[in-house]
Amino acid sequence: MAAPLPLISLRGITRIYQAGREQVRALDDVDLTIQRNEYLAVMGPSGSGKSTLMNIIGCLDTPTAGSYLLNGTAVEGLDDDALARIRNREIGFVFQTFNLLPRADALHNVELPLVYAGLSIRERRERAREALAQVGLAPETKRRPNELSGGQRQRVAIARALVTSPSLILADEPTGNLDSKTGEEILAVFETIHRAGNSIILVTHDENIARRAHRIVRLLDGRVSSDVVRETAR
Repeated sequence: MAAPLPLISLRGITRIYQAGREQVRALDDVDLTIQRNEYLAVMGPSGSGKSTLMNIIGCLDTPTAGSYLLNGTAVEGLDDDALARIRNREIGFVFQTFNLLPRADALHNVELPLVYAGLSIRERRERAREALAQVGLAPETKRRPNELSGGQRQRVAIARALVTSPSLILADEPTGNLDSKTGEEILAVFETIHRAGNSIILVTHDENIARRAHRIVRLLDGRVSSDVVRETAR
């Protein structure tokens, strides 16, 4: 019986930026395999390449060299329109700053990716309500971001990431704008959706947050410096 296809397979990923006359090698020959239903944290100091790696995994950027398979699709050679379709179908994003539409209520914020996917109003609203219920915000569908707490706004953002049933949730410092108690509540939400079968990659600079993940990948100078599966996850 064939082994299951990895969710993500990066081979020889290199990303070089031109900065004036200088070339900056943000990623340098990175190999990384991520299986389905993994909960992985990516760490590294400023300039280590973690943001570049996340942009490539999230199909927001393309590598200078190397290959990237996402759910069996070769991503590295796709044009902008194809990358946008992959992002909408395969990846749910959660950002530190929430990135919600201020004049839209929670339901409309969550259903927005489904508008781009071309679903009917009825199906969009039904799926958005289900996603809000999944993060504990079923009663808050009509409230706008300025009527919600920081933790509730991040729950709306997580619901928006879940609503397309993506292959991967990509979270960039998702507790960075929250107090410690609210941050713990948001991490508990991630653990719940991971147990429900979602794959999660979490970018963080906080060791305590990283230890909530089952695997920690550290970057240094554009390379993977360590890749450790925690004992509790074995």
